Amino acid sequence: MTKIKRTNSDDPDFQNLVHQLDEDLAIRNGDQHSFYSQFNKIDAIKNAVVYYDTGTAVGCGAFKEFDNKTVEIKRMFVRPDFRGKGIAEAILSELELWATEINYTESVLETGKTNPEALNLYQKSGYKITPNFGQYINIENSVCMKKLIN
Repeated sequence: MTKIKRTNSDDPDFQNLVHQLDEDLAIRNGDQHSFYSQFNKIDAIKNAVVYYDTGTAVGCGAFKEFDNKTVEIKRMFVRPDFRGKGIAEAILSELELWATEINYTESVLETGKTNPEALNLYQKSGYKITPNFGQYINIENSVCMKKLIN
């Protein structure tokens, strides 16, 4: 039995999964990890989801406001032993649905070239590569993407 719970960054299951994500990203990003981690704080995230499989938290994702019509997808993660089962797609779809319910019409995100699984997921989900935005401008490892979600 699977379930997706809408929550916020105070949720202990969300926090535990984000800790696992950060461990994975530290390996993937190497020397650049400290640069990225400064933009991935979760203390004020109001919109997070946790995916459960038979009562066990196995995946998460979140969004925060980017501007008055756009959300930024953050903290997407699925435990390695649960990958390849459509969980990330379900999490992303739930985040996009939630964002549209509160009147956002676009979604942006940043991922790294060292994360081909994420790049594939986002492109399959309709995201298009855009010029890097904000703190990611001129960061060679960063790939920024955008999608209309209305």
